[in-house]
Amino acid sequence: MTDHLERLLTETRVPAPPGTDDAVLLGTGLVDGAMIHDSPAGDVVVAFNPTGVVSVDLPGDDLDERHQARFGRRLVEARPPTAWAKHLDRALEDGRPGNLPLDLRTLTGFQRAVLDLTASIPRGEVRPYGWLAAGVGRPGATRAVGSVMATNPVPLIVPCHRVVRSDGRIGAYSLGGSDIKHLLLESEGADPEGLENLARRGIRYLGSNTTGIVCFPTCRHARRITEAHQVPFRSLADAEAAGYRPCEVCRP
Repeated sequence: MTDHLERLLTETRVPAPPGTDDAVLLGTGLVDGAMIHDSPAGDVVVAFNPTGVVSVDLPGDDLDERHQARFGRRLVEARPPTAWAKHLDRALEDGRPGNLPLDLRTLTGFQRAVLDLTASIPRGEVRPYGWLAAGVGRPGATRAVGSVMATNPVPLIVPCHRVVRSDGRIGAYSLGGSDIKHLLLESEGADPEGLENLARRGIRYLGSNTTGIVCFPTCRHARRITEAHQVPFRSLADAEAAGYRPCEVCRP
């Protein structure tokens, strides 16, 4: 751990009860361990306890203060269990939890359902807030879904960078801002600038006039449509009125 992070993790610590050391507190879940980890977004601080990974955050002078305010536990320097190492590396790289345990006990059932569905979005593809809202059985909760994305405690592991605004624009990102979101999508093979251009033109879906199927623009099937056979649509209703059927893979 760098001297910088060690200072951040120690300068605001709350004294432990007499006779209790950090290892014991961490083992009982009374504090959270933290370590700096490389990620596609650069250095991040991964916090964890025996239940699982609690948060992924950016280093900063107020790191410990922010963590205590949100989770009620201070941070101590530690490394996660060795058995988690490969799962953590893969989760940060692939953008899905896989076999990595997460501690999401502070979230509501709705929030967890939204994050579970978010974790199913493939690399290099995006989905709008409304898709998530409909997918968890709350089609009118688009704004609430946006709040879940903004407060996702484990970005990168649960890929909220793959969720865009309802108008198709890329939107904000809690882990470093929209520039990081663009960078992550580009690294996964998406075209954020192209998506922004489609959004400015009001295009939300792409159909193929050879298959009669309509998809989200980043769907792997949509990427195969040659320009000559692309049919843009502003809404799914327009596509269905034109005789197109929704893709069974991206489920627009």
